[in-house]
Amino acid sequence: MKKTSILGLILCFLAIAISCTATQSKTKSTIANKTSKTKTIKTPAKPNILFILCDDLGYSDVGFNGSKDIITPALDALADNGTIFTSAYVAHPFCGPSRAALMTGRYPHKIGAQFNLPPNSGETIKKGVSLEETFISKVLDDAGYNTGAIGKWHLGSNPEFHPNVRGFNDFFGFLGGGHDYFPEQYRKAYKQQEANGRKLIWDYLHPLEHNGKELHETEYVTDAFSREAIRFVTDAAKKEDPFFLYLAYNAPHTPLEAKEEDLKLFAHIKDKKRRTYAAMVYAVDRGVKKIIETLKATNQFDNTLIIFMSDNGGKTTSGANNFPLKEGKGSVYEGGFRVPMFMHWPNVVPAGKKSDNPIEAIDFYPTLARLADAKIPVGKELDGKNIWDDFLSGKNTHADENIYVLRHRNGFSDVGVRKNQWKAVKAYKQKWKLFNIDHDISEENDISKSNPAVLKQMVNEARNWSKSNIQPFWWHDVKTGKHWKEDGMPKFDVTFKLD
Repeated sequence: MKKTSILGLILCFLAIAISCTATQSKTKSTIANKTSKTKTIKTPAKPNILFILCDDLGYSDVGFNGSKDIITPALDALADNGTIFTSAYVAHPFCGPSRAALMTGRYPHKIGAQFNLPPNSGETIKKGVSLEETFISKVLDDAGYNTGAIGKWHLGSNPEFHPNVRGFNDFFGFLGGGHDYFPEQYRKAYKQQEANGRKLIWDYLHPLEHNGKELHETEYVTDAFSREAIRFVTDAAKKEDPFFLYLAYNAPHTPLEAKEEDLKLFAHIKDKKRRTYAAMVYAVDRGVKKIIETLKATNQFDNTLIIFMSDNGGKTTSGANNFPLKEGKGSVYEGGFRVPMFMHWPNVVPAGKKSDNPIEAIDFYPTLARLADAKIPVGKELDGKNIWDDFLSGKNTHADENIYVLRHRNGFSDVGVRKNQWKAVKAYKQKWKLFNIDHDISEENDISKSNPAVLKQMVNEARNWSKSNIQPFWWHDVKTGKHWKEDGMPKFDVTFKLD
């Protein structure tokens, strides 16, 4: 064999070896995002993920979104050093359906979860989010993540729907839709109802649990959740695997209960509900501060993606403020499902930025799977999109696409549809309206008469979207389920009729 041929073979072998080594190195340390022919953005692979979810938090009830009377210094510091999303949307204006969407990456109407599970669901209807739906926690668990859920669940209280069998290695919290905050008070109420012979004791009074075992909690519930998050983060530092922590505070959801030390900070707020609500939000912020200190002390802060948002709009009758958005929790106007949100990750997420591009909670399923280098199960349907590359390059993933919200009421439905600057709304049995929310974020000026073609197209697209919705698997109470059947709901022929 000629020397030139031998040399050629050696060079070819070396080229292949170098290529393989580079590929392996990239897989272990970074993920290359090809956003254009000339620009490649590198993201460290398999970051820790801390997802902080508040319950019924108002759009403007955090400093980074303009709050004047509620102070949130820890959250503001993260937001200021990360990217604030001004147009973040959840998939439903109520707690349960919103959380179901987050965990499944699907609109809740597509999986029969468009109503809240009723109180004490584990003892009454014994239902939960379909087991056919693989949760993002299971996808991350299969990818080697150490997974934890702390706080509110509200996705099924029976054993088969428990967080520990849906991908979470560690669960601390409660399974229902809410909980009282002071242990000495809810234990006393529980014992009183038990002594009175009540068989079905309200689940807001039940003991908290850790991995299926009831425990004797002594701290204010928000503080207990922060404490357990610190425990999880500390333990995670001792392991080689990255972690995914879903920290779902029930604050500031009712009942409005706050610690005296927090209330004193807001003595200037005259309205009692607002003052208590503010103290509850601050308690979350106090906890987040300690969690961040723990991340830094354990050298995990720089490799942790932190996502913060609310599960739906704030409840204005319970102290919340969604300004400048219209209405609040339960509404298909912006105040019902447009929520405060930021992402933080040192040297990866752009710092000191604001993004006006819409992002949906259902986007987190494919996005987190991509960051974790995880495999989404074959056949798993998703309504959200992986937004990561577009986010880093400043591109709008949902340009020219519809973002939907649908809330069923007794005998009729409210619908909201956003596309680019347009927002179509049908609420309270009124006619369809159209708004330009780029110029009219408070949805005050109906411009449907001057843009009939735009409204018609959006309503038709919403009608087509609704055709794949399925009947609810449950309702939040017996009365609603009875009326649903008697009224022949959902009656979409009426909902999507243009007058």
